Amino acid sequence: MSEPEEIKDALIDAINDHDLEALLRCYSPQAVLVSPSGMAEGHDQISSFYGYFFEALPDLRVTPWSVIERGDGRVHEWCLSATHMGPFLVPGGGVLEPTGRKVNIRVCSVRTVENGLTLSHRYYFDQLELFVQLGAALSFEEG
Repeated sequence: MSEPEEIKDALIDAINDHDLEALLRCYSPQAVLVSPSGMAEGHDQISSFYGYFFEALPDLRVTPWSVIERGDGRVHEWCLSATHMGPFLVPGGGVLEPTGRKVNIRVCSVRTVENGLTLSHRYYFDQLELFVQLGAALSFEEG
């Protein structure tokens, strides 16, 4: 098994175990994580990013589907499943209180690995799909 593959497996295990310390061992101290939910730089912000999801979705699990490798980069497709049991931040600074609803969304992530650690990690998922499953209402402001 290649080193990047071992890091991917360790990251999936850490996410599924909600183990922030193990999760951070997969990231460089200078790592940058970018997602539709925002950006996190360095261990403190990355820990906060994942911690927020673990609080809002305490049974969060990821199931990998496929991996495409290109040089130091890895593209992963996976599924995230969870139950909304904690406050969930929404665009504009609002908070969606727990709904008890189950979510199941498709996610794609791209990681760059350097010196055995994830240096950059970008998540892509359909926020509308997530918010509809959470039961969030859309509102549009007239501009």
